[in-house]
Amino acid sequence: MKKLVAYITSGYPEKSFSIDLALALGENGVDTLELGVPFSDPVADGPLIEKANHKALELGFKFKDLLEISTEIAPKVDTLWMGYFNSFYQQDMSKLIPLASKIGINGLIIPDVPHEEALAYKNLFKKNNMANISFVAPTDSEQRISEVVADAKKFIYMVAYTGITGSGQAEDLQPFLASIKKYTQTPVYVGFGVNVKTAKDKVKGADGVIVGSAYIDILLKENLNYTQKIKECSELSKILKNEINS
Repeated sequence: MKKLVAYITSGYPEKSFSIDLALALGENGVDTLELGVPFSDPVADGPLIEKANHKALELGFKFKDLLEISTEIAPKVDTLWMGYFNSFYQQDMSKLIPLASKIGINGLIIPDVPHEEALAYKNLFKKNNMANISFVAPTDSEQRISEVVADAKKFIYMVAYTGITGSGQAEDLQPFLASIKKYTQTPVYVGFGVNVKTAKDKVKGADGVIVGSAYIDILLKENLNYTQKIKECSELSKILKNEINS
């Protein structure tokens, strides 16, 4: 069974909604939740996620809100934090990682920290039984791929193309997937540009997909109330899970 990872922005439109949505997603096909930490300059994300980040910050999101949301959902849904390094660094990594582990967070996704810099925290993550998710991109050489995936935990985040999330660019991923799987037994999940139309094609040869903008697009719809947003996101999850496994 191929896995579905869903990204949502913490605290948007509000904290209680994030909790209700996360729990609903876990009941409707989402295997892992990528809980986004709102940041003012989310450089790896497309316009939809950037907009949700800014709206969450405008509404007063604080890091303590992430902790409160996580405390409610991590015992029930496999949860990762996705954010930019400054958000975590400001909390003091030596204190934050043990706290995250205690809450039940299973790993971090930090797109703006290169592999070489992430190695400085390798022992901290290992000691607390948490994954620091590894990224590989089409521009990486075979040697770099082998180095990045050597100690990868949980799954490898395969960037489907060079760019930002949500733009849906198409390309043949098979040669790239083959070069990754040559060096690791760790599952490979495809991210960037994955939606209902592209999921079936992008998951070929991979072990799962990571979907963000398709969910955020629903959350940004001002004509929907909270119940309707949760219902649409739940339906999206069921469709995506079926697409990647049919």
